[in-house]
Amino acid sequence: MNPPNPPPPQTPPADDSRSLKGQRGLRRVLLATGYSIDGLKAAWRHEDAFRQELILAAIMVPLALWLPLTLLERILLIAVVVLVLIVELLNTAIEAAIDRDSLEINPLGKRAKDYGSAAVMLSLLLAGGTWAAVLGSRLLA
Repeated sequence: MNPPNPPPPQTPPADDSRSLKGQRGLRRVLLATGYSIDGLKAAWRHEDAFRQELILAAIMVPLALWLPLTLLERILLIAVVVLVLIVELLNTAIEAAIDRDSLEINPLGKRAKDYGSAAVMLSLLLAGGTWAAVLGSRLLA
């Protein structure tokens, strides 16, 4: 007598994240790029702070390229602007994860959100200080 056939493996539904795991090669890169673009679109659509910082970046990056600066100074000015955007996206991700769990104010959730907010503030201070130092050294030279 033959043993019974095992049931076929269950395929997760298309909206289940398990269906996205295990991709390799170029397909994985293309999927990851699509997810990144989706994240940028969602941040633009739902986050006022990200929109404001991106608009400032759209002004500051060309300005850094236009000003008579060394290559290293240009890279530094652009890098701190991009850093602000990165930190803002990470802060937004923290907030979304906390809010997904519960909109109730929980001390640990508040602390996590405060940490993210503090990180954004520090990145903004770093960017402002860097721009002030680079432009100030040029104006005072």
